[in-house]
Amino acid sequence: MTDTAPTAALLIIGNEILSGRTQDANLAFIARHLGVLGIRFRETRVVPDEEAEIVAAINALRARYTYVFTTGGIGPTHDDITAECIAKAFGVPLIRHPEAVRRLEIHYAGTGMLNEARLRMANTPEGATLIDNPVSTAPGFQIGNVFVMAGVPMIMQAMLTGIGDRLVGGPVVRTKSVASAIPEGSFADALCAIAADYPAVDIGSYPAFRQGRISTSLVLRATDPDLLERATVAVAEMLRALGGEPVVLDGYGE
Repeated sequence: MTDTAPTAALLIIGNEILSGRTQDANLAFIARHLGVLGIRFRETRVVPDEEAEIVAAINALRARYTYVFTTGGIGPTHDDITAECIAKAFGVPLIRHPEAVRRLEIHYAGTGMLNEARLRMANTPEGATLIDNPVSTAPGFQIGNVFVMAGVPMIMQAMLTGIGDRLVGGPVVRTKSVASAIPEGSFADALCAIAADYPAVDIGSYPAFRQGRISTSLVLRATDPDLLERATVAVAEMLRALGGEPVVLDGYGE
């Protein structure tokens, strides 16, 4: 399946992800959210809290994709270096954003808690536009086609859903899944023929082994609903001819 729809990549920043201490909980939400907008999610990278790695990844991704989203590294501690790295990638100074400072001052008014560490969360590359944080106030930011968001899932989700007016999508990809107990090796050749007949439909085969039984889900994706339906029927008929009892679902059947 090929088209000219906008594309996107995600850069996950943090040593804790690479060490296995923390499991990323943002990728699936971002992929689904962008899919609804008609933005093709094409790549995810994970990099450590190291300046050279972050700068190189940002520059590579922003040149290749319509949109780049980052998560992690915008908190108040010494290892939160994402803002500095984004500024370096764009070749602009890092500034203390006046509006971000104002929001933090209001949030912490009367608490005595607004120290220099928390004020670091108001640092952005010069020229950046803030991304609202309705959960804990400290904003993310956008510069060029790069959107910098928090790593905390609740905050990231609020930030992402709040920038819909900044994102231009394309045709929405629709999905069907066909599940059966037929193993992949039994239909590989027939499936290849169907894929050749429907080049505008992306067809993936995903085997599973649950409760001692083999099953396979064939997932079909396309922007044309009529074409998707015809390809789905062809896949179901193929499995039925092999003695299977295919179950067709909209989406991934999750």
